[in-house]
Amino acid sequence: MQAKTFTKAHEHSRASHLFVSIRVHSWFLCLSLCLCAFVLESATASPTLRDTLDAIRQKHNLPALAVVTIVDGKVGDVVVTGVRKAGDPTPVTAADTFHIGSCTKSMTATLIGMLVDEGKLKWDTTIGDVFPELSAEMRPEYRTVTLKMLLSHHAGMPAATIPMGSPDYRRSRKSLREQRVEYVQLALREAPASPPGTKFLYANRGYVIAGAMAERVTNEAWEDLIRRRLFEPLGMKSAGFGWMATPGKVNQPWPHELTARGPIPVPPGPDADNPLVIGPAGTVHCSLEDLAKYVVFHFDGRAGGRQLIKPETLKTLHTPPFEGEYALGWFVVARPWAGGRALNHNGSNTMNYLSIWIGLGSRVGAISATNIGGTQAEEACDEAVSAAIREALAGE
Repeated sequence: MQAKTFTKAHEHSRASHLFVSIRVHSWFLCLSLCLCAFVLESATASPTLRDTLDAIRQKHNLPALAVVTIVDGKVGDVVVTGVRKAGDPTPVTAADTFHIGSCTKSMTATLIGMLVDEGKLKWDTTIGDVFPELSAEMRPEYRTVTLKMLLSHHAGMPAATIPMGSPDYRRSRKSLREQRVEYVQLALREAPASPPGTKFLYANRGYVIAGAMAERVTNEAWEDLIRRRLFEPLGMKSAGFGWMATPGKVNQPWPHELTARGPIPVPPGPDADNPLVIGPAGTVHCSLEDLAKYVVFHFDGRAGGRQLIKPETLKTLHTPPFEGEYALGWFVVARPWAGGRALNHNGSNTMNYLSIWIGLGSRVGAISATNIGGTQAEEACDEAVSAAIREALAGE
């Protein structure tokens, strides 16, 4: 049997690496994960997950490939294979960090949910409510765009990540909060791609604007908010922003471009990631173990014995507010292995790739990641997630 997976791809410039992208696939066998298939496969001898992972990595010519499973709300061992940098023998480790790309979006939506719980924002808070000083200069269609529209990609925002007339944000000397206010001003001057609230249009800029709204009502940078409200309570000590490794060192995975000659390492630095101004849309990196802690948090909204977000708010995050499969930072689809609804999101800055799948009913999930972008990385991560979930279900 086959099942439809939903991830979204958008055009990007390989030269500028300005886009955080995810892809839409139809009828992928590797992620059907039908229970009948698992029963048949489990009756025969199978290689270890690491052997399977290494075979997948070599088939797709990736520098590194990693996977972690979540079973009954518990984080399993991180399985890794490959090297941090193509042409360098330094092996990737289970503690290494990977860029999560657009999977950052659900973190931004979760942060907004926490602010809704505290009464600092509402789901129907509008751009005009938070930035009244911009009302006169913004396109009138945007004045009534709500947070729920922004976070579900129903705000009508154009797909281009960087607004027209923007400076070189990678070299800006302004603070990130100042950059984001400037970004919001420029983005709101451009005509919408469709009337707000009418259809799904994946747009990174909607999340940047939502992040800027959170900054305005809290008087804190988005990075500080995410670190204090999510990373620290969840014990995500490895989490950071931008490229992973130290410039000039191979102390973390390097990103790679896929070329006809194979993977080409991209030196760590500002050009190895999206501009940090678009952080709310996709600049987080962390270890897979730490990211799995975040996945577990999405089962019930608890961490360290306390409720970080209200159950009803978590349900809102997991429920599409408009027609379609996109909720607030997550695609929501039905899967037999998930016990009903599954949450999914992929992320890439064109030089890294990561995929998350969470079964809300089964409390089983998996994350896979690699330090290169492109179709081969995407297919490899799909296969790695499939193998990990198959093994998790077989072991229950």
